Amino acid sequence: MFRKRHLIFLPLLLGQVAVSHGEDAVQIVRQAVQTELAASQNDHSCWLYYEIDNKPGDKVRQWVAETHSGNVQRVMEQSGQPLSRDAQRRMMDRFIHDQRKRDEQRKAGSHDDDQATEMLKLLPDGFVWTITGERDNETVLHFTPKADFEASDRESRVFSAMEGDMTVDKTQHRIVSLKGRLIHEVKFYWGLGVLKAGGSFDVERRDTGNSIWQITETHVHMLGNALIFKSISVEEDDAKSQFKSLPSNISLEQAEATLLQQGGTSNAFRDSGSDGVRAAGAGQPAM
Repeated sequence: MFRKRHLIFLPLLLGQVAVSHGEDAVQIVRQAVQTELAASQNDHSCWLYYEIDNKPGDKVRQWVAETHSGNVQRVMEQSGQPLSRDAQRRMMDRFIHDQRKRDEQRKAGSHDDDQATEMLKLLPDGFVWTITGERDNETVLHFTPKADFEASDRESRVFSAMEGDMTVDKTQHRIVSLKGRLIHEVKFYWGLGVLKAGGSFDVERRDTGNSIWQITETHVHMLGNALIFKSISVEEDDAKSQFKSLPSNISLEQAEATLLQQGGTSNAFRDSGSDGVRAAGAGQPAM
């Protein structure tokens, strides 16, 4: 199964700021990272959800059903054009019966999961952390790069150029959101690839039930052409909603049948200034 639930990388300021001791902040971050890594190892659940993915020139609306053999996607609309039910079924059938396509999805998902895990592990020690506020059951922390942080690879080089904010759930010690921006340019491949200063990202996550946390929004607006994750574009706004738990042993064929039972359109994303991206949590259970 290729969920990318933990891809939390890709300025949250309060009116009243209270700065806490740095060691306290680092401990909060370290505990959250440990909790996320343990959750990633132990989570074998499968989910159904509705997704709107916006990339320049390519907008997709689809239902997705996770299985341990791959994620089946019922594409309702692509590049602004609705797909007929027969076309939707044909696309799903091709994926289900094409081992190569499923292998490609698995490879991309594994790559992204590995990258996310390595970057997650770097969070506590790669930044200077301060607590900037509290709200409800959440702690807001600000991060800036450590001056003596040694970047050993492409991912850690991006870290050395980032500043932003992270929100952590106090009870479950889970990362609720991670927002950041590049404060200086980062070059790759002898200057052939570059991420320019000013690019930003915003990842939002929610407990969708049974203490399973999902990414509900991903906003990436990078200036450049060097990607870290295979599944994320330099310019992308992705929103997921209407999460429903599926049996952990669901087959590809059962996933397709479940997808075909879903409604043709979703109301969860209406009445929003950016095509409903900010309404991503609508319709979800127990958040």
